[in-house]
Amino acid sequence: MSWLFHRKTRRLATALGALGLVATLAGCSTNRATGEDSFTAFMSPDQEKQVGAEEHPKIVREFGGDYDEKNIEAYVTEIGNKLVAVSEAPDEKFTFTVLDSPVINAFALPGGYVYITRGLASLASNEAELAGVLAHEIGHVVARHSAQRYSRGVLTQILAGGLSAALGNGAGDIVGVGANAYLKSFSREHEFEADMLGVRYITRAGYDPEGMASFLKKLRAHSRLQAKLAGRSPDEIDQFDFMATHPRTVDRIEQAHKAANVTPVANPEVGSVRYMRAIDGIIYGDGPDNGYVRGTSFIHVPLDFRFEVPDGFSMINQPDAVIAQDEGGAQIVFEGAPKAKGVALDQYLARGFSSKIAITNIEKIDINGQEAATGYADVNLNSGGKARLRVVVIRHGDNAYQFLFIMPLDQVDAYNVALRRTTYSFRPLTREEQQKYHPLRIKVRAVNPEYDLSTFVGQMAVSREPAETFAVLNGLEPGQPPATNSMVKVVID
Repeated sequence: MSWLFHRKTRRLATALGALGLVATLAGCSTNRATGEDSFTAFMSPDQEKQVGAEEHPKIVREFGGDYDEKNIEAYVTEIGNKLVAVSEAPDEKFTFTVLDSPVINAFALPGGYVYITRGLASLASNEAELAGVLAHEIGHVVARHSAQRYSRGVLTQILAGGLSAALGNGAGDIVGVGANAYLKSFSREHEFEADMLGVRYITRAGYDPEGMASFLKKLRAHSRLQAKLAGRSPDEIDQFDFMATHPRTVDRIEQAHKAANVTPVANPEVGSVRYMRAIDGIIYGDGPDNGYVRGTSFIHVPLDFRFEVPDGFSMINQPDAVIAQDEGGAQIVFEGAPKAKGVALDQYLARGFSSKIAITNIEKIDINGQEAATGYADVNLNSGGKARLRVVVIRHGDNAYQFLFIMPLDQVDAYNVALRRTTYSFRPLTREEQQKYHPLRIKVRAVNPEYDLSTFVGQMAVSREPAETFAVLNGLEPGQPPATNSMVKVVID
C-alpha cells in the first residue's frame, strides 16, 4: 500500500468512522499470486464465487451456449485443471467452458469460471498455445483482479464524495452489477500480471512457454485478416476481438517471461498431435443458428431465407446484423425489425422506424410473394457528408426484417439498380437449399512430400482470401509452405 493511500484513509477516518468503514477502506489483502498488497475490500472471495455462479448461465446464453462436439470441453477442462494444480490456488474449483461462438475470445469471471470460444480453439494449433490462453485467464482469477477492479471503483466514488451513491448503487449488491462489468478490459498492470502468472503456470505444468507468444502472433494476423475482409484498415481491431480486451504485445510477453522467474523444463510439451486430433471436425465460422455467408449470399436455414449483395461488397455476419459495404462508401445493413411485427409495414416506416429520421415516399411493395414496404430519407453523416437512407421492411412468416441501404447522396443513381436486385433477392429457401447448407468445419491434414501449398489452399472452402486464411489458421507467413510431416488445418464444407 502506498503512503498516499494511507494518508487518504486517515483523512477519511473521522468522517467515516461512525459508519464503520475505516476498516473497509484499509482492507488490503495479500495477493496470493504475487505476495503484494491488493485492495479488495468491497468483494470477498465468497462474493466472487457468488458472482461467478449467478452470472455463468447468463454468459453461456449470451455467447451461443456450450459447444461440446467431440467432447472438446472435457479436453479443455483437463488442460485447465493441470494448470490450476500448479497455481497458488490448487484446491479451488474452476469451471472451464467452450462457448459456441465463432468470435475469437477468452475471459474469466470471478470465482473460477474460465471461458474460451470454439473460434479461439480453431485458431490455436497445439496444447501449449491453448494452455497459454487458459493460464492467462487463470492468472486473472487467482490474483483476484476482478475484486481489485470492483473495489477500486467503489473507493473512487467514496473519495469523490459519492459515498451514499456508492453504497446505494451496488457496493453492497455485487451480483447486481452483471457479467458485463467483469468482462471489460483489465488495466495494463493486471494484463501484465496475468501474463507473468500465465508463463509461470504453463512452465510449471511442463508446457513450452513460447506458446503464449506464438498464439499472440496468430491473433494479430487474424485481426489484420478480419479487418481486410471487412474493408477496414489492417491495423484496426474489432471491438469484439480478443486483442481489444487483451491489449498485449510480444515484447510485454517477453518481459512477463523474465518476471515469472521460472526455469523451463528440458523438453517442454507442445502437444501438437494431440491438440489437432481434438479439434479435427469442429465447426469453423458461423453455426446454423446464426446463418452463413457464402460469397455474396447470406443463407439462414432455421429462419428460411436468403439474399444476395452486389459484387464488390464485403459482407460480415455479426450477432445482431449482417453488414456489407463497398469501397465507394455504400453500406447495407440487414437486421430484424421486431417493432414491425403485427403492424402495417407502411405505418411502421412512417411512425415506428425512428423518432429522429422521417421516412418519406413510402410505398407498399411485393417481394417474391412477401408483404413489404419501402421509403427513404436524406441524412447527414458523422463525416460531414450527406447520404440517402433507403429502408425496406419485409414480413417473412411470423417475423419482420429490414434492409438499410446507405448511399452517398451524389451516387444514388449509380447504386439504385444493384441495391434493388438485393431487395428482390430476399426469398424463402428451396427444399434443396434447406438440405444443402450446413456449417464449415476444421479438417486436419497430414503434410507429406506429395502435397504442396496449393493442395491445401485448394481445399479451403472459403470464398475470400483462402490462401491468407490458410496461413493465419496455421501460423504461417503468406505463401509459406507447411513443413513436411507436420499437421495443418483446412476448412471444408
